[in-house]
Amino acid sequence: MIGYLDLPSGLSGNMMLGCLVDAGWSADALREVLAGLPISPQSYEIRAESVHRRGIRATLITVTCTGDQPLRTLADVRDLLERARLPVHVKEAALGTFTRLAEAEARVHGLPVDQIHFHEVGAVDALVDIVGTAAGLHALGVEHLYASPLPLGHGWAQSAHGPLPLPAPATLQLLASVNAPTCPAPGEGELVTPTGAAILAHHATFTRPAMRLHKVAYGAGHRDYPWPNVARLWLGEPTSSPQSPLVVLETNIDDMNPELYGAVSDALFEAGALDVWLTPVHMKKGRPGTVLSVLAPAPLETTLSEVLLEETTTLGVRVLPIRRHEAPRAWQEVETPFGRVRVKLKVVAGRVAGAAPEYEECRRLAREHDVPVRRVYEAAFAAAHRLLHSPEMLAEGETAP
Repeated sequence: MIGYLDLPSGLSGNMMLGCLVDAGWSADALREVLAGLPISPQSYEIRAESVHRRGIRATLITVTCTGDQPLRTLADVRDLLERARLPVHVKEAALGTFTRLAEAEARVHGLPVDQIHFHEVGAVDALVDIVGTAAGLHALGVEHLYASPLPLGHGWAQSAHGPLPLPAPATLQLLASVNAPTCPAPGEGELVTPTGAAILAHHATFTRPAMRLHKVAYGAGHRDYPWPNVARLWLGEPTSSPQSPLVVLETNIDDMNPELYGAVSDALFEAGALDVWLTPVHMKKGRPGTVLSVLAPAPLETTLSEVLLEETTTLGVRVLPIRRHEAPRAWQEVETPFGRVRVKLKVVAGRVAGAAPEYEECRRLAREHDVPVRRVYEAAFAAAHRLLHSPEMLAEGETAP
């Protein structure tokens, strides 16, 4: 499944959670996830309610904090997440989001990252928003998240440093770090918060995908504006049309330290690449070299070309337009002796044609039970095979749920 955030009124952390809960992830499931954090459950309260914003019904999530909030550093957040009883993928996504936030604050204030105190965004409400987003996207089966251009308003906001111009400096830095598209806001105010910007910078690709729409969810902001203060999360499957505009970017490299290719691949995936691969080649003057190839949506051609030019030693990038057929996918949970594992189902012509267990969940369960990952993976694969050949599934024509 893929998700597209339509953001006519920007995004905050609680608006993101509102979208996820409105899409079917319950507030109780959110509370259960957050119970895994090593913080006092009495330090916050979560309330979910249905509200109307200029005639549009949406889900509003309110996080109420009690007592004094600590000034956490990135090291404090990392330690907290490492001690948390959370799935590995949730910890990694949350830490990645907080790291982006710390790097943006460090750039704005001209300080080393390890000297940055998060102030408001290190408090419990930011942990709720960032951890909750990572867990909610995974629970709903959203493999790829996309987002619309962001409306940026003007004015002033209060902070621990005093009045700050809008958009907040950290928000602008976060959006600039991922070349996010922006547009004028419909009015004055802070429509994109630093937490919302960090969530988008880590999770989202800024393009609108071709998709088969299944559901639309609405998350509300707390403020009332002359326009509907809501974010919309579209959920569905990517279309398998061969006309989907894709490009392959390629460059030949023979003078770069091979240790750097991992960092280059990470940067390309963070910028929205669909796939990255390396091919060894024999180049001029008898030198061994590498062809670095990137598969990407056509609208990201310029962004990814800039990443290649900046992150590698190359002086040029080739671009080839291509087409591809893509099988729709669905998710199903199966029971194993080690716990529940999500399995990705491949659908061809309306029928399930294959299944693959989620590797990160298999790895987490293997660590918890001190067994090889292979044992958990094979158990999940066998459970998926039994599911696909069950009378219930066969009676439904093996159609994915």
